[in-house]
Amino acid sequence: MILRKATLEDIPTIQEIAEEAWRPTYGYILTEEQTLYMIPMMYNTELISSQIELFSMLEVDAKAIGYCAFEKISETEGKLHKLYLRPSLKQKGAGTFIINEISHQARALGLESIILNVNKYNSAVDFYLKKGFTKDREMILDIGNGYVMDDYVMRLTL
Repeated sequence: MILRKATLEDIPTIQEIAEEAWRPTYGYILTEEQTLYMIPMMYNTELISSQIELFSMLEVDAKAIGYCAFEKISETEGKLHKLYLRPSLKQKGAGTFIINEISHQARALGLESIILNVNKYNSAVDFYLKKGFTKDREMILDIGNGYVMDDYVMRLTL
C-alpha cells in the first residue's frame, strides 16, 4: 500500500469512492434525501479542486482503494477531514495504514495531536478508539437544508 498526494486527475476517483462508501457507511444513519444533499455539497468538482492539496490517495498495485484529506490547522494540531475506503476493502488494514501514515506526517510537521469529526453513530467510532483516539467533545453542525451533522470530535495524541 502507498499513500500519495492526490492530483486534479484523481477527482473522479475520489467522487467514485465517496459514492461507493457513503450508503454502506451512512445508510442506517442518514436519510437518502440527506445523502443526496450532502454528497454533491461535499464532493463537487469545484470544491475538491480547491482542496486537492489536502487529499491523498491510498493505492494497492496502482489501483485507488481509498482517500483521505488532512491538514495542519495550528502549530500543534492537524485535522483529518476525510478517510474513506472502497467498502469491499474495509477491515483489511487499509484504514490503519492511513492513520499510521497521517500520524507519521503529523509528527514530521511537529504536531502534537490529530483531531477528526465522526458521526456519533458511525461504526468508525470504534475503529478510531482502537487506534488510540479519544472522544474530545460532541458537536452538532448545521449543514443547511434542515440537516445537521451530529458528531464526536476525536483526538489522537501523538
